[in-house]
Amino acid sequence: MSTGTFTIGADEWGSSYGTGSQCSQINGLNGNSLAWQTTWSWANGDSNVKSYTHVNSSTTSCEQIGAINSIPTTWSWSYTGSAIRANVAYDTFVGASCSGTPSYEVMVWLGEFGNVFPLSNNGYPPTPTASPIVGNTQFNLIVGTNEATTVYTFVAVANATDYSGDLLDFYKYLETNENFPTTNYVQSIQAGSEVWTGSDAELLTTGFTISQT
Repeated sequence: MSTGTFTIGADEWGSSYGTGSQCSQINGLNGNSLAWQTTWSWANGDSNVKSYTHVNSSTTSCEQIGAINSIPTTWSWSYTGSAIRANVAYDTFVGASCSGTPSYEVMVWLGEFGNVFPLSNNGYPPTPTASPIVGNTQFNLIVGTNEATTVYTFVAVANATDYSGDLLDFYKYLETNENFPTTNYVQSIQAGSEVWTGSDAELLTTGFTISQT
């Protein structure tokens, strides 16, 4: 479903690991700010993600990181439900070209519920590589590997339910501290919720914006 520059994707890629259902809807568009929600109940397969219902926007496009000036974004959200195990996260992929296999996945978790963890190279619960302040928010940085893709996950130390920041700052941090090559391209940017298990859950977004210059 789409409105304005935004499209919602119901990516239930792990649904075979459990039982349940999920639905999403657009609640409105105020200028360039999207209101939307997703509701779900998933059981079984506790260690497996069931879905990543997400939003993307045509205001972002594949571009070399070094040529990007900024990727400003805001996200106001809340989560309710029973025994929720989920996150609220930006998910971005970076590669040597716009169409090639991604070399990196860079995630920004604004919220975490139920002791779920990102991919980690040093066990679970993971030990952060660093705890940087990016913009005005402090994160723990977790580094993991998914086959040939290095995964950097910034997990907010406290749930950031009214977030405002610049995604480019995360790439700049990695360039300075993790030898992250900004000659690579940001292939895609999505924002949504990875869902493990829970019932009668609702992620309600009252305002979401993103752009790229």
